[in-house]
Amino acid sequence: MRITVIGTGYLGAVHAACMAEIGHDVLGVDVDAAKIEALADGRPPFYEPGFSEVLTRTLESGRLRFTTSLAEAGEFGEVHFVCVGTPQLSGGHGADLRHVNAVVHGLAPHLQHGALIVGKSTVPVGTSAALTADLARLTPADAEIELAWNPEFLREGFAVQDTLRPDRLVVGAPSTRADGILRELYAPMLEAGVPYICTDLSTAELVKVSANAFLATKISFINAIAEICDATGADVVTLADAIGHDTRIGRRFLSAGLGFGGGCLPKDIRAFMARANELGVGQALEFLADVDEINMRRRHRVVEMARQLVGGSLLGRNVAVLGAAFKPDSDDVRDSPALHVAAAIRLQGAAVRVHDPKAIDNARTAHPSLDYAHEVSKACENADLVLHLTEWQEYRELDPAALGKVVRQPRIIDARNALHLDRWRSANWTIRGLGRAAA
Repeated sequence: MRITVIGTGYLGAVHAACMAEIGHDVLGVDVDAAKIEALADGRPPFYEPGFSEVLTRTLESGRLRFTTSLAEAGEFGEVHFVCVGTPQLSGGHGADLRHVNAVVHGLAPHLQHGALIVGKSTVPVGTSAALTADLARLTPADAEIELAWNPEFLREGFAVQDTLRPDRLVVGAPSTRADGILRELYAPMLEAGVPYICTDLSTAELVKVSANAFLATKISFINAIAEICDATGADVVTLADAIGHDTRIGRRFLSAGLGFGGGCLPKDIRAFMARANELGVGQALEFLADVDEINMRRRHRVVEMARQLVGGSLLGRNVAVLGAAFKPDSDDVRDSPALHVAAAIRLQGAAVRVHDPKAIDNARTAHPSLDYAHEVSKACENADLVLHLTEWQEYRELDPAALGKVVRQPRIIDARNALHLDRWRSANWTIRGLGRAAA
């Protein structure tokens, strides 16, 4: 098929390359000319394992190219994926739909007869119905333009895998024709046994935000239990292992620590609450306010632990921060808990030096007042305290004895509960975790 992917950020760029990888002819579209030029040259604008290889391969095959022209996109495509961002509204909790609306309205005059627009952006329920009405107004009655919704479920660090072999495909289709087009488009995935769920537009919109809300709730639940463990001398890791054996609960995403961040979960649960209030059912999601508050409280808890561990004041202390990205295997620093903690500690008078394997450039742009190092040893040089804030594999594999030779005081807070406590203690480190008083 001839496919356009409009919006070549994290979601769109990966989706475009992967659709070309499975054999479609794909045109990526973005208003950012510099980003389009980089992608066309095979230079990914972000770090994502495996993406660079797929991008290079599909560009060389001729199945993938890029443009800044919506007119060119309309003339080229049979199916148009909308993959632009829906950030949190400035001054409010709702989703900012300006970019989604701009794409649909700008594309409408250029659409071929029978074209299908497919939304992938995370939007409040009811958005697709409003856009369908807009299309009816902006296109000829006999143009047979349809709009479907196909939410994405990508995990940063696994985006290529999640696109090529997703754990499910959810499609909100307004007709059997739209459903048939998407089944044909995703045929390689369906042949591989990927579950395909076809439903109405509203349900498809709700699936994504509901999944994110549930995940955020599970993470905040175990972090709330970690607070109880700290107060009672229990160990949250052992507790999570025990309840994780219950198949109704499961162990995945039941790891207490610094909490979630990034460009999806925080803003999505806030937008979900805002939309529920607009619909008059705000009470149904009031618990998500507590989920959000618990998550933010973890950051303050780490700052307080750091202050206590160095004797009550961070003024004049050297603090090494291991991790800037909001999660490992990514260079994304949007709403990064690690950078939030680093900045808060600097405000309390500490000299903070940050290391991250991939996110230093983005972190420096977001927080230029912090110091940065490209080597772990340099970040930890003369440190009075080390904070492990993003659980990169290379941090798990650090030699605590060797690192102990470069710090001033061998003290570390493992805010992700990912390090081997006994290994660090045997190297004469004082190590603290979250919810691990017993350990």
